[in-house]
Amino acid sequence: LMRPLQGCRGRGVVVGTVTLCLAAGWALQTPGGVSLVVPQPNINATVAQNILLSVEYFCRGVATIEWKHVSSWGTTSIVEWRSGNYVNISMVYKDRVTTFENGSIQLRNVGMRDAGYYFVTVMEEHGTNAYGTIVVNVYEIIYEDLHFVAVLFAFLAAVSAILICFMWLCNKSLHLFQKKTTHKLTASTTEEIELETIEC
Repeated sequence: LMRPLQGCRGRGVVVGTVTLCLAAGWALQTPGGVSLVVPQPNINATVAQNILLSVEYFCRGVATIEWKHVSSWGTTSIVEWRSGNYVNISMVYKDRVTTFENGSIQLRNVGMRDAGYYFVTVMEEHGTNAYGTIVVNVYEIIYEDLHFVAVLFAFLAAVSAILICFMWLCNKSLHLFQKKTTHKLTASTTEEIELETIEC
């Protein structure tokens, strides 16, 4: 009873070894593959800030990296480059993009139109691709809102000052008018009294 079990174990070890050797041979014959890691898939930025769209790719062969921006304004190609070779930056981003060997890019001086989805594609020379997405939200700078409030407050203060001056002038004119009217009434009353005295 023991011998057949040992025979099965022996055959299982042989089959396992052959399978492992075949898998290793297949892995050596098949050119690499590519993997991509996106450590920060969501980025919040303010206007005029510089942002780093950080990724890290791994592949055995030479890779081509391509970045695209998709927003409500449409799809724009940002940059494409081959590791260790040429870099092709779109004219729209010419002075705003820096590329890094690990596949990351830095985008300088972001604006509201830079909000949206950033798609990165890493293409290995043997046809394997890896994809990643980063969502960027861009917000107005807070002090701009405060600046608007300060300007509005100054405008309202100026209008208030003008209205106060106008009311003061109206009040002053009213007092002068009342004084003149009172003076005329007093003068006419005095004249009437004088006339009555003369008649008497």
